[in-house]
Amino acid sequence: MAINQAVCATFKEQVLLGEHDLVDNTINLALFTSSATLNANTTAYSATNEVGNSGTYAAGGGTLASATVGLTKTNATASTAFVDFANLSFTSATISAQAAVIYNASNSSNVNAAIAVLDFGGVKTSTNGTFTIAFPTNDATSAILRLS
Repeated sequence: MAINQAVCATFKEQVLLGEHDLVDNTINLALFTSSATLNANTTAYSATNEVGNSGTYAAGGGTLASATVGLTKTNATASTAFVDFANLSFTSATISAQAAVIYNASNSSNVNAAIAVLDFGGVKTSTNGTFTIAFPTNDATSAILRLS
């Protein structure tokens, strides 16, 4: 099994086809064990090797809120578009996760279309506590999803 952080290849095509609205669609994040195989070729959310239900975490994960989209122009020919979400927490949860998949739960053309794979760089745990996904600064160099 291998987990590689990436923007999913199918997401890139689907964005150009107008299938994603990261502000108005329901964007979810699901957690996965180290047994998962996730990478740029991940096309959709699947429950295979997802962490088990615990506390407020249930199959399919949680909905990402407060999407903020921005654009930075560095010069006349270069720019970066980016998006950020509010941190997501699961409480009273016992979780061991190595990765997450961000996916569009309301994409009718491609059900549960994968957007990005996040690799935590190792197994992260909570024991009957709060498991939080903290998103980086929302700017052209740090945001969780950037298109240049």
